[in-house]
Amino acid sequence: MAGITLNKIRKSYGELRVIHDIDIDIASGEFLVLVGPSGCGKSTLLRMIAGLEDITGGELAIGGTTVNTLSPAERNIAMVFQDYALYPHMTVEENMSFGLKMRGATPDVIGRRVENAANVLKIKDFLKRRPAQLSGGQRQRVAMGRAIVREPAAFLFDEPLSNLDAALRVEMRLEIAKLHNRMKATTVYVTHDQVEAMTLADRIVVMNAGAVEQIGKPLELYRKPASLFVARFIGSPTMNTITASWTDENRLDLLGRSIDMTAAAGKSGLAGPVTFGIRPEDLVSCAPEDAWFSGEVAVAERLGSQTYAYVEIGDDRVLTVELARDTDIAIGEKIHLRSNPGSIHLFDNSTGRRVN
Repeated sequence: MAGITLNKIRKSYGELRVIHDIDIDIASGEFLVLVGPSGCGKSTLLRMIAGLEDITGGELAIGGTTVNTLSPAERNIAMVFQDYALYPHMTVEENMSFGLKMRGATPDVIGRRVENAANVLKIKDFLKRRPAQLSGGQRQRVAMGRAIVREPAAFLFDEPLSNLDAALRVEMRLEIAKLHNRMKATTVYVTHDQVEAMTLADRIVVMNAGAVEQIGKPLELYRKPASLFVARFIGSPTMNTITASWTDENRLDLLGRSIDMTAAAGKSGLAGPVTFGIRPEDLVSCAPEDAWFSGEVAVAERLGSQTYAYVEIGDDRVLTVELARDTDIAIGEKIHLRSNPGSIHLFDNSTGRRVN
């Protein structure tokens, strides 16, 4: 397998810049996930790596070789698409072997690689069927098998699970993770689903408006988001955020309450308005006199393993709090909440960047 290096990669359509000077080093064997909202540029960036989109500026290297001007076939990568892209008139076996035949592989090599991939993906019993005779999950396995038999330098996945139902997505996430652990293949995976990103990735690249917001391991992004955008995008339910302001270097005015932020600030001299963030699981019930927030429960979601309460705290603000799964809580009940200052996230209002 080969590493992939993106150095100041740019993409423009005429005067419109859609990808802005992106730098990423993807190690050989790494599973890297590009995640972000629709329109952020993640699929465009993947297609540039694949050679399906021209590179306006910068350098792209695969295995140490600059590939900016090479065709997709010359880059020795394999791509799995969202819509499977299988030939409907061919059997599963023919779909998987077609690319190898076009490259002049011998029948022995083709047979061995197809059999190995079919065993790994548990589709050996379907080799004589056509795509129309398969379920969505089986078709996605065939698309993955077609990529595996190539034995490429890297695998590229473009939202491969988005056409599957919820149960199949969970099943296929597990299969992709197991496949990567077995093959140790360099993989770049695009998704808008942060749960997929968190469960599959060695590292995540969070993209926003054609630029990189943050790169890091999944729990690094969750525990210490570098920006308000990352804080709100990574995590489900999303982080609670409230505008606040400093009354002095270590105290924060939070909805009219003065809160000691010494443990959260990490430095003195902070001033002006900030955005206060707290994860739902970091809020705890407390006595009224110790509360940072007080309000009534508007909605309670009981999900079996977890319970979430949505608490109205005034001025159309709603806090999400995670409770023990067996918590007996009623709509309209008054509750009081606070947190450990060390669990607080603070972001500069003007830049959106983290300040603690």
